[in-house]
Amino acid sequence: MELFLAFNALTLQGFGGVMPIAERVLVDEKQWMTHKQFVEDFAVAQFLPGPNVINLALAFGRRHFGLGGALAAVGGLLALPLILIIMVASQYARMIDLPEVQGAFRGISVVAAGLVAGTSLKLSSALRNNPMGRAPAILLAGAGFGALALLHWPLYWVMLLIGGCGMLLSALALSRRDRRQPPREPGA
Repeated sequence: MELFLAFNALTLQGFGGVMPIAERVLVDEKQWMTHKQFVEDFAVAQFLPGPNVINLALAFGRRHFGLGGALAAVGGLLALPLILIIMVASQYARMIDLPEVQGAFRGISVVAAGLVAGTSLKLSSALRNNPMGRAPAILLAGAGFGALALLHWPLYWVMLLIGGCGMLLSALALSRRDRRQPPREPGA
């Protein structure tokens, strides 16, 4: 029940995106994960199809609490927003032209952009442990941003091309690092 309520509280705070709040709650407040675990799970969640936060909730709930935990985490994320969306959708056509509603949507979009930028900056601390190094990781992130936001490439091409380059560069960096390290003695 605590897991359901925690993810339910997350989703009610996350207009425009739950991931920044999920990181704060799961790592800082509840201490159910370390920052490193969150970054690793977030990377996997981004790569899988579907909403990142749903993927993260499924993986977290399953790993720590089994199938029931996965269902509780996802149920917590979806229950109240689903009810809220149904209520809003029933009134949408009647209210969309109101200046107050249009202003609220503009404000929400600015807050969401700020949350994404803040989370990106906070998660960037993990770059110091990246096998490629900070500069190539930042260049790949910039290339991804440029391809999506400026060139309007489809996400699957960005994931395939830029994500593929990132995986290749990481594999090469890990291979070089492994060759530089002396072999371990048995039993060490």
